[in-house]
Amino acid sequence: MRARTGAVVFLAAVACGGAQQPVSSRPLYLPEAHTDVRLEVSAAPTVDEARAFVAEVEDHLRRLWPARDQASWVNENFITDDTEALAAAGEEATAAYMSEAIARSRRFDAIRAQLPADVARKLYLLSIAQTVPAPTDPAKRAELAGIESWMMSAYGKGQYCPPDGSALRRYLKADAGAKAEPCLHLDDLSSILAKSRKPDELVEAWRGWYATAAPMKARYSRYVELANEGARAIGFADVGALWRSGYDMPPEALAADIERLWSEVKPLYDELHCYVRSRLQEKYGKAAVADHAPIPAQLLGNMWAQEWNNIYDLVVPYPHEPSLDVGKKLVSGRWDARKMVRQGEHFFTGLGFDPLPETFWKRSLFTRPRDRDVVCHASAWDVSWSGDLRIKMCIEPTEEDLVTIHHELGHDFYYQRYDRLPILFQRGANDGFHEAIGDTMALSVTPEYMKSVGLLDEVPRNDRARLDQQMKMALDKVAFLPFGLLIDKWRWDVFAGKVAPADYEKAWVDLVQKYQGVAAPVARTADDFDPGAKYHVAASAQYVMYFLARIYQFQFHAALCKAAGYVGPLDQCSIHDNKQAGAKLMAMLALGGSVPWPDAMEAVGAGRTADAGPMLEYFAPLRAWLHDRNKGQACGW
Repeated sequence: MRARTGAVVFLAAVACGGAQQPVSSRPLYLPEAHTDVRLEVSAAPTVDEARAFVAEVEDHLRRLWPARDQASWVNENFITDDTEALAAAGEEATAAYMSEAIARSRRFDAIRAQLPADVARKLYLLSIAQTVPAPTDPAKRAELAGIESWMMSAYGKGQYCPPDGSALRRYLKADAGAKAEPCLHLDDLSSILAKSRKPDELVEAWRGWYATAAPMKARYSRYVELANEGARAIGFADVGALWRSGYDMPPEALAADIERLWSEVKPLYDELHCYVRSRLQEKYGKAAVADHAPIPAQLLGNMWAQEWNNIYDLVVPYPHEPSLDVGKKLVSGRWDARKMVRQGEHFFTGLGFDPLPETFWKRSLFTRPRDRDVVCHASAWDVSWSGDLRIKMCIEPTEEDLVTIHHELGHDFYYQRYDRLPILFQRGANDGFHEAIGDTMALSVTPEYMKSVGLLDEVPRNDRARLDQQMKMALDKVAFLPFGLLIDKWRWDVFAGKVAPADYEKAWVDLVQKYQGVAAPVARTADDFDPGAKYHVAASAQYVMYFLARIYQFQFHAALCKAAGYVGPLDQCSIHDNKQAGAKLMAMLALGGSVPWPDAMEAVGAGRTADAGPMLEYFAPLRAWLHDRNKGQACGW
C-alpha cells in the first residue's frame, strides 16, 4: 500500500507551483571514491567541465526516465509477455546509461570541494540515482532487466486456487458477496485475513499467498549477483551499501541512527505486542496463542503482519464506546473510489495546494479491472516527469484505503511542488520524506475531521474514546515499526553476502521473529521464499524509508500544528484547511532534493535530526494505559 520507489520508477515531479531557493545544496556526505573505477582522461577536470557534464546528464534523463516509466506503467496495468519485454527494455536502456554516467562522474571527485554547491549536489544525487545498477556487460545488463520485469509480473499475476473441500472454497460458496471465481488474488486473500476470524481460513489464505513467491527464489539469487556486479562497477561494495548512501551520511552512520531510533520506540512496541497477544488469547485460546511466544502471523489481520488495524475490533480498549470505524459509512454513503480520492484531494487543496490535473482523473487506475492482470499495489506516479500525475490502486470502501489514498496523494502533491527544479533535484529530500508526507496528512484525519465530512455521526469526548482512537492509530503506526526495519536488514545482509541463497528463508524467519515477535502459521523450509511475497522485494524498492517515515511524520505533524497555532495534545491536532500550516509544508516540499534532508526538515520547523520524541509524545496516553493493563502478563517472546 505504499508508493512506488524501486528500480522501475524513480520519484518524479508534476507541473504546478514554483520552486523556492535552496537553503543549502552542498551535500553533507559524498560516497568515497573507489580506486577500482578507472576512466581514460587526458587532462585534469575543471569546474566548467563538471557543470557541462551535469547539464548533459539531465538532458538525457529527461528522455530516458519518462520512456522507462511509461513502459513500466503499461506493464503494471496490462501484464503480458509483450509489456514485460517493453518494461525490461526501458529499464535496460536506463541502466546502461546510468552506469556509464555515474562512472564518468567519478572524474570530478578530485575537485568536489571546488564545485558550486548545486553541481556538487547533483553529482551526489546522480551517484545514488540508480536503485539497481546494471553490470557493464550488455548480456548481463539485459539479463538483470529481464529478471526485474519478470519478478514484477510474477508478483502481479500471483494467485491461489483453493482446492475442492478446502476452507476457502467453502468460504467462497458461503459468502454471497465474495468472488465466485475459484482463484484468489492478493487483494482477495488480504480481505479474508482482514475480515475472517476462522483459524482454518486464515491459515489457508496466508499459506496460499506465500506459496506464490517460492518460484522467485532462484531468479532472485541471480538478481543479487548481477545487481552487486553493477554496484561495484560504480564504486560501491554492494547494492546495500549504495542504498544506505542515499541519506546524506555514511552508510554505517545511517545504520547506527536507525538502531538508535528503534531502541527509543521498541518499548512502546513491546507494550502493544504484549497487550494484543493477550486479547488474541481471549479470542483463540492459549493453545493457539501461547504466552511469551511470537504471535501467529495470520491472526493479525494483514498478509505481512505489518499493520494490525484490521483486528481493532478484537483489541479495542473500550468496545462499548461509539464506534470510530468509518467503513460502514463509506459503504452506506456510497463512497466509490473516485469520491474517496476526491476527498483526499480536497484535504490538500484546503491547505493551499493546486488541484490535481484533469489527466489524473482520466489516466489513474482506481479499481481492479475484470479483464486483465494488474499490479494492485498502491503507488503514485508522474509518468512523464512533466505533470502527468496518477495513482494506481485497487480501492475498496474501507478506512484503510481512505488513509492509503491520502498517502499516495502525498507523493503526487510533493511532485507538484518541486516541478520547476532541475530533474536531478526532482525527488524528496530523502526517500523517507516522500513516504512521510501523505501519512503526516493522515494524522490530521481525526475523528472530528471524519465527522465534518459525514463519516462519523458523533465524536465522544472522554478519556475512553481517546484511548480507543490511540489504539486504532497505534495498530497502524506503532505495529509497523519493526517490519519497516527487517526487510532491508534482510536485503543488506543478502547483498553483502552474509546470507547465502540456501539460508534466505531462515534469515527472513529469524528477523521476523526477532523484530516483530511474529511467527508463520505453518513450517517454513529452505525451498520457501517469503520475502518475495512482499511487493517491495519483487519491485527492488527500498524499505527502510518507511521506518524513517513513521518517525518523520510525527515530527512534521508537531511542526505543522505549531505553524497552525494549535495548542493542546498532539494526538488531537488537525491542520485541515489551515493555510499557514499549508504554506510551511509547501515551502519544504518545494525544495525537493536540492538540499540535504536536515535543511529541508529545518525548513518546516521540525529540527535537523530524526527524533522519536514527537511519536512518543503522541502515544503517551496509550503507553501509560498499556503499561498498567499489561501488569501480570507474560510479555516478550
